[in-house]
Amino acid sequence: MTRKHSNPAADSPTGPGPELLGTRLRLLLELLDGDVAAVYRDLGLTGFRPRFAPVVRALVADGPSSIRELAAVTGVTHSAASQTVAQMAKEGLVALGGGQDQRRRIVRLTMKAEALVPTLDAEWAATTAASTEFEAELSFPLSRLLDEAFAALRQRPMRQRIAEAAPGLVDPDRAASAARRPGGRT
Repeated sequence: MTRKHSNPAADSPTGPGPELLGTRLRLLLELLDGDVAAVYRDLGLTGFRPRFAPVVRALVADGPSSIRELAAVTGVTHSAASQTVAQMAKEGLVALGGGQDQRRRIVRLTMKAEALVPTLDAEWAATTAASTEFEAELSFPLSRLLDEAFAALRQRPMRQRIAEAAPGLVDPDRAASAARRPGGRT
């Protein structure tokens, strides 16, 4: 017997609801980043990834910076910034050196990356214009909605919300204490 799977998008005239929120956000990011990556390939920037651009822009604006500083200015976790910097180092775009405090690693652009800056500036301006046009087609600006979502999740992380929605499923005290730890949010 063949089991029929429900298609939430087909069940609703507006598509799936909050039950597939994470999946839909990943798809949106894949669509956005995939096309930006294709533009990089069109420009001959093989190996350059969309997640590299904010780091390059920060290093151009602020000069050599620690990974912690890059994480703060680009709005990602220290771990995500560290992974991005490691990938950029493999591509020869950044070099790492010790800071005054030997525990801090200082990131600087290489000459290879500096040579890409004019092309990246033009791409950044075009992407910003395209993003502005894209948001104008929406009923509510996506960037504003994301700001609101981040604020709401800082107030009450998803793990805590799940614990509250299903008492007994997850220990709410454990979820709340995990939410208070840096990096403890889901």
